[in-house]
Amino acid sequence: MTPREKMIMALEGKQPPGRVPHFELVFFLTMEAFGKLHPDHRIFHQWGQMSDTERRLHIKDIAETYVMTACRYEHSAIFVHGQVVWQHREMTPRTMQILDEIRNQSGMDYFLMMHGDATYQIPEGNQMMDFVNRIADEPQKVKDEAQQMVDWSLEEAEKFKKHGALDGFGLCSDYCFNSGPFLSPAMFDEFVTPYLKELIAGYRELGFYVIKHTDGNIMPILDSMVSCRPHALHSLDPQGGIDIAEVKRLVGDKVCLIGNVNCGLMDTGTEEEVAQSARYALKHGMPGGGYIFSTSNCVYTGMDLKRYELIHDIWKNEGNYPDAD
Repeated sequence: MTPREKMIMALEGKQPPGRVPHFELVFFLTMEAFGKLHPDHRIFHQWGQMSDTERRLHIKDIAETYVMTACRYEHSAIFVHGQVVWQHREMTPRTMQILDEIRNQSGMDYFLMMHGDATYQIPEGNQMMDFVNRIADEPQKVKDEAQQMVDWSLEEAEKFKKHGALDGFGLCSDYCFNSGPFLSPAMFDEFVTPYLKELIAGYRELGFYVIKHTDGNIMPILDSMVSCRPHALHSLDPQGGIDIAEVKRLVGDKVCLIGNVNCGLMDTGTEEEVAQSARYALKHGMPGGGYIFSTSNCVYTGMDLKRYELIHDIWKNEGNYPDAD
């Protein structure tokens, strides 16, 4: 089976043959690994002045970086980012070109996904009070804007459906601090849950898979998120007190689980602590299928590449389902 096919099996709650699927939401250490900047670190203010040849070469290089990462580290999925696309307000056609080039270089080997959240997330610090005031003073306007964001995102998704190449969306609005969600569960169910549910239903109707990401302590809103029917939850953040064994027990029959390898320990812990976290995630995530191995956030800038390669080796050696009879 291809990595893409195994990824889809896991997202559907099944147990794929062989090694449990693995991917990272972002792998920023491409300079250290390959001597190439990650697409998110390439800011081309002169994109509009580039010739068609320059743009094609740039898109080819972006795709090559994604494919090299997936190939070397045996990822099942590629999450397409690319600031050059967003900064010049050409997100849809340029992203389509990147997706096409990835398919051109790798065929149907990898599950391709991109950002697709349209729900409210934790506001920036300088915007927090304004958001709180708006919820109190003009709640219907806040809801109307939430609906508009969902409507626009589903319109864009229809374009990607017609174009092809894309398999799914990663919904990356963060809802939670380590202490809990930024809205109370009741307010979350008023200002986020209905729109998250509609967004996911729309993506599903179009045939896309949906992975819902948020860091922090999700337990007070776990049932609300699962009720929206994402295919998977990421990142099951142990720094927010999330125990994958407990989440597996509570909702493992309803949603695929992704992550739980402690990123904090990968920076500040010992090698033994990092290895223990990786083994714990595999031990409690894998049984029965519906699990995808990853860190509890991403392989971010500044992380020691050797620490990622440590958990990668553990995954290769210990993340294997027994052969079927």
